[in-house]
Amino acid sequence: MDLFTGLLSSLGLSGAAGLNAYIPLLVVGLLTRAGVMHLAQPFDLLANPWVLLAVAAVGALDFVGDKIPGVDHALHLVGGVVNTAAGAVLFASQAGVADVPPALKLALGLVVAGGVHATRTAVRPVATATTGGLGNPVISAAEDASSLGLSVLAVFAPILAVLGLAGLGVVAYRLWSRVRGWRRRAL
Repeated sequence: MDLFTGLLSSLGLSGAAGLNAYIPLLVVGLLTRAGVMHLAQPFDLLANPWVLLAVAAVGALDFVGDKIPGVDHALHLVGGVVNTAAGAVLFASQAGVADVPPALKLALGLVVAGGVHATRTAVRPVATATTGGLGNPVISAAEDASSLGLSVLAVFAPILAVLGLAGLGVVAYRLWSRVRGWRRRAL
């Protein structure tokens, strides 16, 4: 059961990283530092105070920048690398998936975080176009809140985190379907 729980936790954390790379890194680092969770070697470096400070500083800049139309799109381009890398690290860091080969853990983290980030990046321009950029801060705040919620759930209730991630996927699919319908009718 430990492997199953570890996989669910890893999926939830890497999905949260697809929304915001810095929140799950901070959650995992702080919880590890507090002794609430244990990270596999060498990922326990995430609990180092200097690493936490650097992640918090860059995360604060991302938090503000993601609320500004135009800047958010540039951040999403950079996030294609940062978010997927964070998802890979978070997936691989979980001690509960120690029996899974490291390359497979990194690949699964890349796929999950990359998929969530790609979906987020595809939906955001629609919000910008339909709201004139005024909806971007609201959507960004919802992404940040979802990332925090998924991160906490992934540690304490992993099955709920995966269900939440699936729910976000359904919502994103429905939004995308609506947009495609609007585009077809416009043509």
